[in-house]
Amino acid sequence: MCMYFNLFWSFFKVGLFTFGGGYAMLPLLQREVVSKGWASDDELLDYYAIGQVTPGIIAINVSTFVGYRIKGIPGALCTMVGVVLPSILIISSLAYGLAYIWENTYVQHAFSGIRLMIAALLMPTILKLIQKSVIDYWTLFILILSFAATFYFSISPLIIVISSAILGILLIKWKKNKS
Repeated sequence: MCMYFNLFWSFFKVGLFTFGGGYAMLPLLQREVVSKGWASDDELLDYYAIGQVTPGIIAINVSTFVGYRIKGIPGALCTMVGVVLPSILIISSLAYGLAYIWENTYVQHAFSGIRLMIAALLMPTILKLIQKSVIDYWTLFILILSFAATFYFSISPLIIVISSAILGILLIKWKKNKS
């Protein structure tokens, strides 16, 4: 019973402190999942990648993968409820006064600060992802191409993920045929 609560509580914290969507939760997931030995860095990145390309919210997908790996279906339910419950509680609490809250200058400034904090929290995780993923000039090329497709051409992330996966597969096949 204690492990189910630990799964729930860890993902409740991830859900409670994740502002800004799926990317913002990576540092929290790393702390809550990897540091507890529930998954390695590589496994967590795999869960995250799968969570991005499967339908649904990334946080729910990743939490379900981790919970299922640790304790099967009951574990998946604990992590899924844990990651969703904070949002439900916060949104329900704020729904009544939403118009007033968004017009409040302090709230607007607070969210500006939160966005900056998210960017700062993401930097170490992004650098770690790049260090683990860029292993040669070809993978650096895929990184640069993906970056350009996102920021300069506004191509859909789904298309970029699928294209990068195809390029990665072709790269491996090319390297095997070359050697």
